[in-house]
Amino acid sequence: MAVNHPNSFLDAIILCTLFNAPLHSLVRGDVFKRKAIRRILTALHMLPVYRVSEGIENIDENYKTFDVCKKIFKKNGIVLIFTEGLCINEWHLRPLKKGTARLAISCWADGIPLKILPIGINYSSFNKFGKNIHLQLGEFITAKSIENSDSYGQSIQAVNQKIKEQLQQFVFKINATDHASIQRVFFVPQSLSKKMVLFIPSIIGWLLHAPIYYPIKKAVLKISVETDHFDSILISVFFLVYPLYLLLITSLAWLLTHHWLSLGFLLILPFTAWAHVQLKKQL
Repeated sequence: MAVNHPNSFLDAIILCTLFNAPLHSLVRGDVFKRKAIRRILTALHMLPVYRVSEGIENIDENYKTFDVCKKIFKKNGIVLIFTEGLCINEWHLRPLKKGTARLAISCWADGIPLKILPIGINYSSFNKFGKNIHLQLGEFITAKSIENSDSYGQSIQAVNQKIKEQLQQFVFKINATDHASIQRVFFVPQSLSKKMVLFIPSIIGWLLHAPIYYPIKKAVLKISVETDHFDSILISVFFLVYPLYLLLITSLAWLLTHHWLSLGFLLILPFTAWAHVQLKKQL
């Protein structure tokens, strides 16, 4: 899967939820430095890929990763590559790196019937919890899709061009200050009946979750300043912390009431949070 990369590892998380088969993701190699982190990332089907900026001495490690990818393809597995090679929070397709094309050509040369699936992903916001996402899957690119070239360099360009032609159709091109276009593309109107039904649960959801949401959001903003990882870090922190918050609130309700109905908070809190996300400002 050749995908644009607007929102850090949240892009991979979203795509992983859409496929039954495990996705093996190529990840920037510098996060694999520590052995403990490497073990965790490897267990999560992540593979390191190094850029020149991360040390020319590490470039040879990419060939090892490519060999692992080939073994995955031989088993009809899926590898996710962010083919721009760089994450930037923007509505714009950046120039494509050569890694995707090199891996594809190497596979085809070895007789592996690899297929490339271009995917475009667009977010209505990069800093708000609860967002609308446009995701479009393209058409498979195979070895037969690429015209025979006289040189390796021309083959690389031909593969990248095929990927680019599809991604350009899927990745929105919007200036961050063009609020009218952002509104037109991403806003989803809510029916009056939905607003009426969810209005009270939404207010309750805000009241119940404000004590955990705003402190964590403030902390994540501090550690992610000047990076494009805010969304991903925030989602990851809540993924780990929210179950503990549910247990805490439910335990407090049990201690105060000693009634089995207090266990209902395990369902009530997530529902009210969902209700608030449905009605909150989208953009």
